[in-house]
Amino acid sequence: MATTDISTSVPYREVTDANGRIYRLGETDIDIMGRKRKWMVILPWVGMMGISSAEYAFASAEDTLHTAHSWSSLHIFWLLGVWVFFQAAVAFPAGKLRESGKLPARMAMMLGALGTLLGYLSLAYAPHVIVAYLGFGMFSGMGAGLVYATCVNMVGKWYPERKGGKTGFVNGGFSYGSVPFVFIFTGYMDLTNFRWVLVSVGLFLAAVVAVAGYFFKDPPKNWWPSEVDPLRPPDDPRARRSLAKNPPAVKQYTPKEAWATGRVAVMWFCLLCSSSVNIFGIAFQVELGEEAGFAGGIVATAMSLKAIVNGTGRGVIGWLSDLYGRKQCLVMVFFILGLSQYALLASANAGNLPLFLLFSSVSGFGGGAVFPMMAAMTADYFGENNNASNYGLVYSSKLISGLAGSGMGALVVGVWGHNGAFILAGTIAVVAGFVSMSLTQPGRKNRNKIEPNPKPISREDM
Repeated sequence: MATTDISTSVPYREVTDANGRIYRLGETDIDIMGRKRKWMVILPWVGMMGISSAEYAFASAEDTLHTAHSWSSLHIFWLLGVWVFFQAAVAFPAGKLRESGKLPARMAMMLGALGTLLGYLSLAYAPHVIVAYLGFGMFSGMGAGLVYATCVNMVGKWYPERKGGKTGFVNGGFSYGSVPFVFIFTGYMDLTNFRWVLVSVGLFLAAVVAVAGYFFKDPPKNWWPSEVDPLRPPDDPRARRSLAKNPPAVKQYTPKEAWATGRVAVMWFCLLCSSSVNIFGIAFQVELGEEAGFAGGIVATAMSLKAIVNGTGRGVIGWLSDLYGRKQCLVMVFFILGLSQYALLASANAGNLPLFLLFSSVSGFGGGAVFPMMAAMTADYFGENNNASNYGLVYSSKLISGLAGSGMGALVVGVWGHNGAFILAGTIAVVAGFVSMSLTQPGRKNRNKIEPNPKPISREDM
């Protein structure tokens, strides 16, 4: 798997379609990086698993951290909120640096690995909660943001003709990679071994991120797979149907141009709503289950099911979006997320454990599936060349959602209880579903997906 850059010696040509979009043809994935492009799905997936436990397993460590460091529960919930804030805050600037060439993919992953390690070290040894806010909240959050932005956008660049399923698969690693650590933090870690456990987990996950990231490589700007002709429907039925349901962007939009279309603002708002509800569920579902009288081990199982379905659901919805359309699947996912909050609350109030486990899984599916849809839609609407920056704009909604879902969620629970908070969460997701119905691809006046230019521009470049 050694990285070999031989693309500069391989001839290529550039063609344009009727909309003026340029496609770079002729170089294969082997020409560019010395291996098949499937590795740019597998390796980003591994990298995403390496950062997932900080968000999805953190709540499972709450009791031990509370007792070991004498941190209040409110501090611990805000720690998660601050982590999410910095994870989202780094997305747009990291995207700009990546696209300018100042931050290579490999370097972004190495920095992410360092942030991951610092986060767990601070949870283990912080002499004061402020150190935890800096080490875990800020450094680990920023590191995770670098890894997330690099991994998600890498896939869209290598699979521009059918990005939904691949993006969903990679995005899923951000969830189910946390499953073993939910059980470790809940069932094994205690006051006698918490430092050893946290440091070991930090070292292991940092190594996972660093090793995966070492082999990352971006394709050239405007690259298109040589086996798929961008000026006519592809022979591959999967690619043909995906392009029919999700036509490529009419041009490569800059972040300023993308914002001017108005679609970024709508996507930003919808992601804010869904992400807030998702983080709220991660932070408070354990409490809801315990309040209902379910045993701690069962509640941990419910959280693990939520994480597993959250992750696998991202891959499934990505695959479905290639078949049935990104927008249609996005709207469906919002309604599933909202209705599952009502159902989860009702099952807890009824003391019905099987239904609680079921709707925990359904809620996990809804909360996770939104992210790959937004990532793929951003590339569908605005192109791949500036996707890291454009998706960074959309993903920046998590700056607020982390604080709203975790920190503000704690305040709402304190005033309205779990009943009022979960009803509010469900309603927010349903509203986002209705708002998302207004999304349309900018610049495309009809449903003709790729309109060939009768005189395509062609250029050979050695």
